[in-house]
Parts: sequence; structure tokens; C-alpha cells
Amino acid sequence: MNDQNESPNRLTDARPFQEEVVIIGGRQITIEEIVSIALMKRSVALSSNSAWRARIERGAAFLRAHLEQGRTVYGVNTGYGDACIVDVPDDLVTALPLQLLRYHGCGMGEHLSDAQTLAVMAARLNSLAYGFSGVRTVLLERLTDLINHQVLPRIPSEGSVGASGDLTPLSYVAAALVGERQVKFRGSLHEACDAWKILGRSPLELAPKEGLALMNGTAMMTGLACLAFARATHLTRLASRLTALSTVALDGRAAHFDALLFEVKPHLGQAEAAAWIRADLAGREDTAGHRLQDRYSIRCAPHVIGVARDALSWIRRDVENELNSANDNPLIDPDTGRVLHGGNFYGGHIAFAMDALKVAVANLADLMDRQMALLVDDKFNNGLPRNLSGASAARASINHGFKAVQISMSAWTAEALKLTMPASVFSRSTESHNQDKVSMGTIAARDCIRVLELTEQVAAGHTLATVQAVRLRMRVNDSLIVPKPLNAFMTNVTAQSPYVDEDRALESDLRVLTAQIAACALIDVEAE
Repeated sequence: MNDQNESPNRLTDARPFQEEVVIIGGRQITIEEIVSIALMKRSVALSSNSAWRARIERGAAFLRAHLEQGRTVYGVNTGYGDACIVDVPDDLVTALPLQLLRYHGCGMGEHLSDAQTLAVMAARLNSLAYGFSGVRTVLLERLTDLINHQVLPRIPSEGSVGASGDLTPLSYVAAALVGERQVKFRGSLHEACDAWKILGRSPLELAPKEGLALMNGTAMMTGLACLAFARATHLTRLASRLTALSTVALDGRAAHFDALLFEVKPHLGQAEAAAWIRADLAGREDTAGHRLQDRYSIRCAPHVIGVARDALSWIRRDVENELNSANDNPLIDPDTGRVLHGGNFYGGHIAFAMDALKVAVANLADLMDRQMALLVDDKFNNGLPRNLSGASAARASINHGFKAVQISMSAWTAEALKLTMPASVFSRSTESHNQDKVSMGTIAARDCIRVLELTEQVAAGHTLATVQAVRLRMRVNDSLIVPKPLNAFMTNVTAQSPYVDEDRALESDLRVLTAQIAACALIDVEAE
């Protein structure tokens, strides 16, 4: 039972999963699979393919033989980083991995969420399963156990410069495997060694290079990037729906989203956003309206959203390339008998992708904030009450509707825009000028997550306001027909946050909606 080489497939006491298993090893995995693992919708299992399993073991065996021949391998029988010129005596080689994970135990900042921790571990597992890291199958099995039993290392968010990989954050994954530091398990904090004891296992004894293989890679930034991608994708869909809803609320013109407009300027993303808005407005009469042309935040919304949609296409490419790569150092190729010293731990592609995505997402926040400004201002909202107040005429003078929500949305938007400074240009020379050009990829990913959080808050405020605005428009125009998709959306939102007739605190409503948006759950496109 305590043999560390036993099968990893025992899932006793693990949370039941709703969908199929994600197979790791010998295949490419997708962003969506990482997200499903992170949200505990799927478990993971190592491939049963015998050729893949044999290659993993060949890599570990080759490394052992290489060392027995007296060869020098960085980080295996040398010091780390600038200390690569320091030889490690044979009798200390097995102790070296523990030294690496222990001295990197200096992370700070908030701990990653459960979903983020699972995404990080899944990304690291898939990279090591590529077969170029010289690790044993048992290490992959134990990482699989951490994921499937939800033994979650407490990973601090701060401390990585994104090359030589995410060393400090990933040291907490390595520490959990060897039974050190705390983990979250079954809803409470445990010492890692105690969690393994509960599962009937002994902590893993790391072989030479396995500490380095676990830590010297881009798994933290890549796991966070997968989650950021999913949340940004959902926001583009939601921003499109809120644009359609704002068009109805402002008595605007559906003709601004005519397909021909987007055929003659053929950016695929903006055409996609326009098609979503057009579908949401299907059946709406396009009368003369109040203006020949609606203001830019309505009329040009597909062009703003489309930038994010098109950026997501190449961001997917780069994130999935990183996800499906061998990104530690050195790499071990048992087929050619080579040890390759390089820099695949460098997270430049993730850094640039996250820097770009946070700009695109912040622009969505700004778009929704501008639409909100039109809705609450009775000089621009074409006959709706000031601040979207639903109060009766007798109490209108003391009710302020969505005034404070609009102020808060402006604050959240400003903070999101402030955070769009690219992290990737702030490389710092560190570690005795060995790591003299670094990616800052993890900081870029963390910044992107923060911009997403702020933009999701903006979207929550805008959702409540646009639903209120359409309800008020229906009072002004009792013959108004709200297209079916928008009506269903409004019904869902109103069930959670009723119509605001008298002023009330909306914090709890906003928090519920923000959580739904972050979970990509506010719009169920497939059900429409």
C-alpha cells in the first residue's frame, strides 16, 4: 500500500467528477481540458499506451546511466543557476533536489485559489509527460494523485520572474510531493505528510533532477493563462449581449450591426460579435429612433469586442503551444542519448499573450462603462429616468437608482485600465546576473487575472443596470417587444436581483453576478 511505485488509478475519497477523464501523455491537451480539471469537472489519468510509458522510463534510466558514467548534468550534479560551475559530490546528489525546493520556499502574497492550483498542477503534469524531462513514471503518478484527490499545495502568488521558470511557486508543488509544507485537503489545512498518510501513501523520494524538473518550467503562468483565456472568452460574449440589451434600452438602431458592414471590413472577431448582437436583436423593428447614428459605445461595440475575439485566436495558439511543450532545463532525450541545456523555461510567449489579453479585456471594461454612462444620464438615455431610478413619482426626489453603481463601475474601469502597463518590458537582472533577461510571464498572467476580476465587476454592474433600463423602457413603451434571447436573459437576472424600485444596497447582488461571470456561467449559449 505504501509502495511509491503502485498504480495511481485508485480514486477512493476523491470528489466525484461529472465528465470523462482527461488522458495525460502522448497527446495534445487543450485549454478547455485544463479548465475542466481546474473546475473539478474532470479527473486525470496517465495514458495506458505502452510506448509512451516505456519512453518515460527510458528517460529516467538514461539519466541514471549518464550519471554513472561520470557525466556532468546541470542541476543534477552541479549547483543551480550561477552556481552551475560548482560540482556536487556524488554522495550529495540525492540530497540536492530537496535543497532546491526548500530554499525556494519564500513565496509571498495571496495563495492561489483551488481552481488556479489545479490548473497549475495539470499544466506541470502535462509538460513532464512530454517525455523530455528525465523523470520517473511514479512522479507523474503522484502528481495525478494530487489532482484527483484534490491535495492542494498552498501556492503563494508572488515570487516568480518567469525565467528560470516559476521556481518559487512550483517549489510548493514539489514540497507537497515530498510531504513538506501545508496543503488544503478535504476542506481544511493539513501538513502534506499527513495528507499522504490519510491516502495510505508515503511521501515521494525525489530522484536526481526531479526537483528541478518540477520547478524549472512555466506551469504557473500557463495554468493561469488557461483560466484567463476562458474568462476573457466569456466576457466577449457577455459584452455583446449587454450591447444588444443597451440598444433596446436606449431605443437604438439594430441597423448598426447589419452583416454587410462587417463583410466589407472582414475582421473575423468583429463580424462574430456583430452576429451575436444581431441574433440577440432579431425581430426588433429598426425605426428612425432618436438619432440617425447611435453613439460610438453602441455603434462601434463589435469593433471593440472584435479586437478581443481576434486576439484570443492567437492567444489560444501560444498558450496551447506552451501547455504542450517540454519547458524545463536541461532536457533529456533518451532516443538520441543527448542532454540538451537550453532556455525552454523562458515564458516570453505567455507574458506577451497575457499583456495583450489584459489590454483587450480592459477595453471591454471601458466599453461597458461608457454604455453605462449613457444609460444613467437622462440627457443621453432617450427618455429614461435619471440614474435608472424605478421609484414612483412621489418618491423620485429621494431615490438615486444606479448612481453609485455607475461611480463604482468607473472606479473599477479606471483600475483595470491602470493595470494595462505591460509586465513583459520590466525584465530584471537577477541571480548574480545569470538570470539577466527574464520574461515576467507570471506577473503578466496575475495582472491579467486582476484585470479580468475588475472587468467582471463592471460587467455585473452593467448587467443589473441594462436589465433595469429595459424594464423602464417597457414602462415608457408598453408595446415594446424584447427579443426572446434578451427576455430570457433578463428573466434569469431578475430572479437573482429584483427590479430596483426603491434604493437598496446592491453589493450582494453584484457579488453573486460577478461570481457567475467569473465562472463563465451567466450566459448559457448552448441552451439558447
